Amino acid sequence: MPAKSKAQQKAAGAALSAKRGETKPSELYGSSKDMYDSMSEEELEEFASTTRKGKPEKKDD
Repeated sequence: MPAKSKAQQKAAGAALSAKRGETKPSELYGSSKDMYDSMSEEELEEFASTTRKGKPEKKDD
């Protein structure tokens, strides 16, 4: 499932970085912390690798 906004993509990138041990999980907050706790590394990689072109800054509700 691709990210629907730039904010989702950024949060997934931060969570993926923590999953890989590049950053500390304690440095995560908000959506990135939730993603870290609930998604696998493969799912996060798919979200983070989505192209940003044409994506809104935040997802519309």
